[in-house]
Amino acid sequence: MKIYIPEPIAEAGEKYLEFQGYEIFRGSGQTDRESLIRDIAECDAMILRTAKMDEEVLEDGKKLRIVARHGAGYDNLDVKAAKERGIITTYSPDTTALSVAETTITLLLMLAKKVKRMETELRKDNFSYKFSHKGMDVSGKTLGIIGLGKIGKMVAKKAAIGLDMKVISYIPRPEGKEIPKYVKVVPLDQLLKESDFISLHVPGGAKNQNLIGKKELEQMKESAFLLNLSRGGVVNECEFAEAVRKKQIAGGALDVFAKEPPEITDDIFKLENVILTPHIGSNTEECMERIAMDVAKDVDLVLSGEDPRHPIRQ
Repeated sequence: MKIYIPEPIAEAGEKYLEFQGYEIFRGSGQTDRESLIRDIAECDAMILRTAKMDEEVLEDGKKLRIVARHGAGYDNLDVKAAKERGIITTYSPDTTALSVAETTITLLLMLAKKVKRMETELRKDNFSYKFSHKGMDVSGKTLGIIGLGKIGKMVAKKAAIGLDMKVISYIPRPEGKEIPKYVKVVPLDQLLKESDFISLHVPGGAKNQNLIGKKELEQMKESAFLLNLSRGGVVNECEFAEAVRKKQIAGGALDVFAKEPPEITDDIFKLENVILTPHIGSNTEECMERIAMDVAKDVDLVLSGEDPRHPIRQ
């Protein structure tokens, strides 16, 4: 059987599939729609990374039995269209939390200590810049987490226990959720007004588009920072840039963008108080291997006639 992997995954995942007797097929290595349609036609399974799998592409996967999304999100996969065609869809929900949480804490501390600006000024031979631009300690400060899933909980634990921060969280549907004792659940308005740092960890999709925009940004402290390591589009980037430029908020960090790669001419690239990273939240050697092995095992299960461990349910 043939496994279509147009974008490379960690070697461990590919070796696992080859050991099970599958053929790895890369096709043209291109991820535009025309290439996907052409390359997917003879494949039994696909491991999907950043390519967009819409109804038109899925229609040409006549032999497809499974599309395994390499990661915790699946915005680029039309799950409904796949289900209608009898194609099983899976994802890897438990492999990225540690890495994304560590990246979140890294960016939070970089913002607090003004690392980006300090390093830039030192390269300009401006050693004395630090005397008039001091950072802050995060101990005792309030971190507001929007979305308390696996990643949000891990960020909360590292912040509360590791950094001695006060952690509050807004959860749209808190009923029946297990809330750590060091997290206080509050309404969104309260979180926006009280937090020194706000970190977003919500799913993508239409319901969360522009979750943070002009109205929400106006409620934040002037000294507060906003971090988005969830999905592009959750933060209205233009309104965020405007809020930073007008000093309505102190700054922030974006690891995800509405359009990826983003246009480097966008307003956010002109802001000194904003850290921008190219969607690296889970981009570690260890995490990539965890994901590759996770999706490879589900592909093997489905092609062997068994149920996957991580089906996407709608």
